[in-house]
Amino acid sequence: MSEAADAARRKAAKGASSVALSRLGNVIEVVSQPAYTWMFGLATYGLYQVLWSLVNIAENIFDLGVTSGLQRILPRQETIEDKARAVRAALLLGLLPNVAVAAIAFLAAPSIAAHLNVAAQDQGRLVTAVRVFVFALPLWAVIEVSTSAVRASHAFGPEVRLRLMWEQVARLIAAAVMWAAGVHTLGLLIAHLVSLSITAAAALRLLNRYVPLRDIIAVRAGKAMTRDMLLSGLSVLPANILGRVFSDVATVAANLLAPGAAGAKASAIYAIARKVASIPQIVRQTFGYVLGPIAAAQKRGDKATIQALYDFSVRLSLLLAVPTCAALIAAGPALLGLFSKGAEAGLPILAILTIARGIEATVGPAPSIQQVIGRRFLPLLNSLIAVMAAAGVLLLFVRVAPGIAIALGVATGQVVVVVLSIGQLAREEGLHAFRWPFPITFGVAIAASALLIAVGFLTRGAPYWVQGVAVLIAWAAALWTTIRLGLPREDKLALGKLGRTLRFV
Repeated sequence: MSEAADAARRKAAKGASSVALSRLGNVIEVVSQPAYTWMFGLATYGLYQVLWSLVNIAENIFDLGVTSGLQRILPRQETIEDKARAVRAALLLGLLPNVAVAAIAFLAAPSIAAHLNVAAQDQGRLVTAVRVFVFALPLWAVIEVSTSAVRASHAFGPEVRLRLMWEQVARLIAAAVMWAAGVHTLGLLIAHLVSLSITAAAALRLLNRYVPLRDIIAVRAGKAMTRDMLLSGLSVLPANILGRVFSDVATVAANLLAPGAAGAKASAIYAIARKVASIPQIVRQTFGYVLGPIAAAQKRGDKATIQALYDFSVRLSLLLAVPTCAALIAAGPALLGLFSKGAEAGLPILAILTIARGIEATVGPAPSIQQVIGRRFLPLLNSLIAVMAAAGVLLLFVRVAPGIAIALGVATGQVVVVVLSIGQLAREEGLHAFRWPFPITFGVAIAASALLIAVGFLTRGAPYWVQGVAVLIAWAAALWTTIRLGLPREDKLALGKLGRTLRFV
């Protein structure tokens, strides 16, 4: 292996460890969700999840894909002025449409509220809730574009404090304050806005460290940069929307399955299962965030270097994510038991979504690499095929079990996208996902996962806390063992100080 490939692998490993820490905010988010259900009730929590899902959907559409476009364009800019021009174009394209949509949603709040199913105690303040929460849309756009620019600058670690402290911890503290003050229907929404406001300010401050805000304000984006950013963003926008369709649209759809409080609880149950199942996604997002900008920077360089990074990410994500998925399924009853009564109904949904996440992780970050080095129309093609496949599965099962049908449709769409990306990278770019020693890595991961499922089965009749602790201990042991046995020596050496400390080598 060339020195360039070894250096790139070490850089990816270092970046991945930093991003993984930042994505631990997802874990804190999962841990905080039971507190929200106990404080505000399952139905009110369901309303909150539906409104936040609508914000996520809108932001991912109306940021015009610039968060992904930055990963393609910003790493190629050589001067500070050019970097500022790229970020200014992204902020203008990503923020202004979201501000306009938020204003329209504020005026249309009564119409939006009329289509939502909520509990009786939330009905009287539903219009106000919609009008309050529309302010989350521009705030989230600022956070997404700013942090995307930071990642595109190859600064993978600084999101740690931002995501962990300001976004998740601040939200939990604000929610507790609102609950203690007796603000119930609007309390969770206001807490979310407080945390987003703090996070948006912190995100801009963080961006200033890598691309000075004074330069962004002073420079003109220019027609050429604006056009390039717009085209780059629009080329991957369908894929970005697809990601939201297979997560947030499903939460909204669950709300429409039943009237009143039943619909609110259905969306809450689906959202809870999705939150828990999102934990393995930390691995996939980690390598996607890191390898996208690195691959873009290497586009004109050595293809062997990108292949080495691809191999490394596939093997490591497989060993981390697949046993984690098995642990989540094994400990599913214990995890759902942490939430308020009724959440245990989400166990089948949790299992389906977790299996899909495991398959995604098995095939690595192919879609992220494809977005920055592949032909621009391919993500659109993959999105269309995945939507049709998901719709077919949904229509097939929706009358039998609506909630499970939604989960099956989502899982199908997610898997189709990554499978198509793998084939296209191999055909178009000559990048292959499952090269030797992948079979050894795969065998080790499956063996560890089988043992974790066995632990869950053997502790099935025990109290939830016993089952949870047993699976947690087995999971930690499984991760160490799989990395020790399933990675080749050069991969373990790339883990650097962490690998030596944990005695992987």
